Amino acid sequence: MNLAKRQCTPCRADTPRLSGDQLALLLPELGPDWDAGDGRLRKTFRFPDFASALAFVNRVGEVAEREQHHPDILLAWGRVAIELWTHAIGGLSENDFILAAKIDGLNNGA
Repeated sequence: MNLAKRQCTPCRADTPRLSGDQLALLLPELGPDWDAGDGRLRKTFRFPDFASALAFVNRVGEVAEREQHHPDILLAWGRVAIELWTHAIGGLSENDFILAAKIDGLNNGA
């Protein structure tokens, strides 16, 4: 399954959260260092300077707008922390993994 080629679909409050076996199947589909604890998907990306980190944040923002699925983003000198979860369900959905895969692709192209 190539998550990066898929599109996010709107979630509703009754969309089931992913857990257990579902998470175990999807997490290896992402690049290294993603953590799926606490019902959130998190990763910190490292950069050589602030400008590179900011450029990455802007690329993430463009993808998030296209997908209509928006992460929490922390920008600091040389690093960007991404946190994803589906607010409508208060946990992880397939959309979070799709966006995470797309974000990994952006970093590979940096």
